[in-house]
Amino acid sequence: MNSTDGENTMEKEEDNYTKDGTVDYRGNPANKKKTGTWKACPYILGTECCERLAYYGMSSNLVLYFKHRLNQQSATASKNQSDWSGTCYITPLIGAFIADSYLGRYWTIACFSIIYIFGMTLLTLSASVPGLRPACVTKEDCHPTHTQSAVTFLALYLIALGTGGIKPCVSSYGADQFDDADEAEKKHKSSFFNWFYFSINIGGLIASSVLVWVQDNVGWNWGFGIPTVTMALAVASFFSGTRLYRNQKPGGSPLTRICQVIVASVRKCHVKVPEDKSLLYETADAESAIKGSRKLDHTKDLSFFDKAAVAVESNDKKSSKDPWSLCTVTQVEELKAIVRLLPIWATGIIFAAVYNQMGNFFVLQGERMDTRLGHTSFHIPPASLGIFDTLSVIFWVPIYDRIIVPFARKFTGHKNGLTQLQRMGIGLVISIFTMLSAGILELVRLRIVKKHNYYNYKEMPMSIFWQVPQYFLIGCAEVFTFIGQLEFFYEQAPDAMRSLSSALSLTTNALGNYLSSLLVTIVTSISTKNGKLGWIPDNLNYGHLDYFFWLLAIMSVLNLGVYLFIAKWYTYKRPVGTLR
Repeated sequence: MNSTDGENTMEKEEDNYTKDGTVDYRGNPANKKKTGTWKACPYILGTECCERLAYYGMSSNLVLYFKHRLNQQSATASKNQSDWSGTCYITPLIGAFIADSYLGRYWTIACFSIIYIFGMTLLTLSASVPGLRPACVTKEDCHPTHTQSAVTFLALYLIALGTGGIKPCVSSYGADQFDDADEAEKKHKSSFFNWFYFSINIGGLIASSVLVWVQDNVGWNWGFGIPTVTMALAVASFFSGTRLYRNQKPGGSPLTRICQVIVASVRKCHVKVPEDKSLLYETADAESAIKGSRKLDHTKDLSFFDKAAVAVESNDKKSSKDPWSLCTVTQVEELKAIVRLLPIWATGIIFAAVYNQMGNFFVLQGERMDTRLGHTSFHIPPASLGIFDTLSVIFWVPIYDRIIVPFARKFTGHKNGLTQLQRMGIGLVISIFTMLSAGILELVRLRIVKKHNYYNYKEMPMSIFWQVPQYFLIGCAEVFTFIGQLEFFYEQAPDAMRSLSSALSLTTNALGNYLSSLLVTIVTSISTKNGKLGWIPDNLNYGHLDYFFWLLAIMSVLNLGVYLFIAKWYTYKRPVGTLR
């Protein structure tokens, strides 16, 4: 674990750093007692809670903002929401690369937060200031100019860039506060990921209840303004804990190290790897040559890349080793670890596409149902049913952490009860039932519409609360799959690539959104041939949204089968001296 008393004191403690960038606690053990662990985590959890409140408060209702204020059709609004949401999960690759290579996680979060706040401010102005705000005859009859639409999307994509520096770093930064070499601290790390996700959903709970109602009933200026203020609070919370944080030094460009292994392997493709793997090149020092990284034991699979660590005669003649010709075993194992993660990563894409429906077609489905609260005149914003997803997560996180883990531990003997792979697999199973629930509801809804000729009703007489099961199920699936992913991609990543690995896990959300957008495009193109209205017309009462849900359910079943095959053969990384 790499630690200081805070980012602002790093220079003073430079002498305490070992060659890999970690603090030598034997020389200054007081540093360890003053920083990190749960003392630092409340500030990080507070930051995440406020940032997610801002993000979900702005994004949960976005598909309806596109539809009613930017005058877009249902399919177009859905596609634009998916594309933007997907971009929010691609930009973390940029933030992660900068964090791991140059700035470290602390300064990356700080710098990108400024971009985030600027984007939120511009979005608020686009919904508030005359000239930037679309002109509306009624609440749902607006006529935006091209410039007004452009300003809105400029703001949204600035937010997407800003979130790219926060998403991949905050969870890893929180986990950095626990020392892998300390058995007591290591046990708390798994719990941190559970409570980290819990804090996300506390923010989401307020966003999907209060802020969605404000947007629908008070105005979008307040609906976007409040998240902007909340984001400012997130930044304040983060800086408040500065002196308590443990900070890991950036280890240099991980992409460069990966390319060096690939190039060295290809250049020596005809070289034979020795049977005695102790002959492979590694530094003689106790620490790895890579800043912020422990040494990694050699693993047998992906043996082609071992060629990069074979010292040949031309290498031995050089006084200094050329990293493009000869790499350490640890550097080779870094690449192997990332390659092993990719198949698991790929299986998360379908799950992310299912999850994306909560802020997309679940909302459009709910818009066509009876949104009244009982027999009152109060109407529930369709997007606010996301609160049941949040409540589900808030319900399941402590159940999992305090009941399921201890219970499972008795049978499996594993310190976390279930392995990360087992946990993710259970979530994939639950996601199948989510799509089945949504599809059955839509099938029943359309039958009622047909039977009573409710086609042109804005809201057909079927309570929106029938959507609760599908929201509750997706929340349960999140607790297993998304939290499992957070922990898995952190633990299995090389030490100096943890931000990049976290960003990699987030890209499954991006590709899930893009997949959803692609499926909508394909389905719309095929189903509207010969003048047909298709599966997803502007008035869903004339469509077959249930077919789309069935399609995702089938894809989820196939994805689960692939996942089980991959998980069976996965090889865990083996850091030298790590507590297992």
